[in-house]
Amino acid sequence: MKQIKRDVYLQKLITRKNNGMIKVLTGLRRAGKSYLLFEIYYDYLISTGVPEQRILRLALDDDENEELLDNKKLGERVRAFVKDNQDYYVFLDEIQFVENFEKAINGLNRISNLDIYVTGSNSKFLSTDIKTEFRGRGDEVQVYPLSFSEYFSACGKDKIEGWTEYCTYGGLPMVLNLKTNEQKTSYLQNLLEHTYKKDVIEHNNIKETVVLDNLINFLASSIGSLSNPTKLANTFKSVLKKNVSDNTIRDFIKNIKEAFLITAAERYDVKGKKYIGGNVKYYFQDIGIRNAQLNFRQFEITHIMENVIYNELRYRGYNVDVGTVEISIKDKDGKYKRTDTEIDFICNLGSDRIYIQSAFSIQDNEKIATEQKPLLNTKDNFKKIILTADPVPKYRNNEGILIMNVLDFFLSPQSLSEM
Repeated sequence: MKQIKRDVYLQKLITRKNNGMIKVLTGLRRAGKSYLLFEIYYDYLISTGVPEQRILRLALDDDENEELLDNKKLGERVRAFVKDNQDYYVFLDEIQFVENFEKAINGLNRISNLDIYVTGSNSKFLSTDIKTEFRGRGDEVQVYPLSFSEYFSACGKDKIEGWTEYCTYGGLPMVLNLKTNEQKTSYLQNLLEHTYKKDVIEHNNIKETVVLDNLINFLASSIGSLSNPTKLANTFKSVLKKNVSDNTIRDFIKNIKEAFLITAAERYDVKGKKYIGGNVKYYFQDIGIRNAQLNFRQFEITHIMENVIYNELRYRGYNVDVGTVEISIKDKDGKYKRTDTEIDFICNLGSDRIYIQSAFSIQDNEKIATEQKPLLNTKDNFKKIILTADPVPKYRNNEGILIMNVLDFFLSPQSLSEM
């Protein structure tokens, strides 16, 4: 298999090098954190002239390093590694296996010429733990599964075939090593059942595992749809004839989010310039895991494309919300009434804002009018884009909205700035 370049994450590590903080790589398990650190970043340091004798790589889930699972022995091992005043680098993979690991790491961080990098992702080491475990000295880099451009660079398929495969099996790197659809399906389903769900259950001591599984089912079936705990509780009651409290569902969603399985996009009132409580949209961080949850039986390309676009925007560093725009429309009696229209994504990065609509096809004028109405009613000058699966060249229509093929968007890192 061709080596996968993960230049976005490499650059994030480069810019954090020797910043005095503990670099913490988090994210969905099997998303490639260890490879990024132990291979890609290691090769970078060597290429810049760092001697290999000053880089210590420890895989703490390897039985060879079993004695280092004691935090004191780990500290002794690393301190012995630092022999002079030159810069040293230590990579600690799966740090959560070390008992009281935060004591060891916080102590080692006092060594001024030691640059520390750790990875962790299982039930004992989740994103929300970092803020407390490292006493404000943790610098988090979240690693996502492969973006479509990363996947395409290594899959050896043409764009259409690669896109179809990606929408089905997602972007976990191991998928690229598997030859048959049966192998990919089995890998994703086993990973979901025996790793991801197990982590959520063990970390949170969940007893109602059937409720958890059904909740993940409902979330997987409704990606891109507005939802909330009350609505999901009603779904349990109407579909499964089971009473589940709003609070239980709220807690389980929090647990699933903390395990990096899903992300929530909040609603933002564009004209009112405020967030709207209540409904949010849930997206899966890997579309292959979403499909595995549904046994690959529910394949709606419109929703899948929207989910992948959302993940791409997060991968590019944007904060992403769902937009609502209030407009006035004339009813059949000629009277005007106010109604909310939706913008799929409001993307913010610093002072930069972009509005994006995901539209699988815009072959007719009515569909174009529907998609661009909320964009035009923002009444501001921020960039506005419609992404479509239609094979169209990038162009700006008479309303000033950029129309772009979704694969061109994925495969051009500068596609949002070249406008």
